[in-house]
Amino acid sequence: MPVRALVLRTAGTNCDEETQFAWELAGARAERVHVNRLIENPRRLLDYQVLTIPGGFSYGDDIASGKIFANQIVHHLADAVQEFLARDRLVLGICNGFQVLVRCGLLPGAADGRPTLVPSATLTNNDSGKFEDRWVHLRTDTGRCPFLAKGEVFDLPVAHGEGKFVPADSSPLAALEQKDQVALRYVDSRGRTGASYPANPNGSAGDVAGICDATGRILGLMPHPERHALSEHHPQWTRRPRRKSGDGLAVFKRGVAYFR
Repeated sequence: MPVRALVLRTAGTNCDEETQFAWELAGARAERVHVNRLIENPRRLLDYQVLTIPGGFSYGDDIASGKIFANQIVHHLADAVQEFLARDRLVLGICNGFQVLVRCGLLPGAADGRPTLVPSATLTNNDSGKFEDRWVHLRTDTGRCPFLAKGEVFDLPVAHGEGKFVPADSSPLAALEQKDQVALRYVDSRGRTGASYPANPNGSAGDVAGICDATGRILGLMPHPERHALSEHHPQWTRRPRRKSGDGLAVFKRGVAYFR
């Protein structure tokens, strides 16, 4: 039986088809489901091994990016999500999905893994004051996340207006680093952190591009792995050494491999 991946969409989601394609390219059986269908039957979530919240502008990013979608999860799906996670399942939030996971409390996550409604971090407006649509270099800095391989440097595109990761104070970032929850950082072409804009496209504290929870099984990242599933997706693909797939496909392949 193939791994089943749920791509949860709602009004304003616009990367669900690409995300479904990436999962299927990685060998999963992916299905796009509207959040209202899941609210009608929350236990439907347990039919899947992976919950994916894709990118876009859910509900027009009214109030704050991902806030309304996050509230739906907290008020209607929290119990189902907790049972889902208790069964050793995976959660992936991409761009707007990352914003949703942070705002509903699944990331960075409480000690018991439950949504807290008191986030210790947020994702806010880019320092540039504009929407950033560009390619960036990333480095994996965690060894606990099944989606990633520590030390790997790779390229993915970003497309967001509110991608700046900001902890409530310096303590949460230090705690995340200590617990190995800083999953991805923006780096320069040589894999070094501390690079200025545009290498860090939004001004995130600590060059953070993605974080995971304490178990490593919940990953949120601002860059879009589904937009580099094929090698031809890269703007310099004709100048690079020939590759069988794009850098982002590895994220989905590792998610599938976790259950095999």
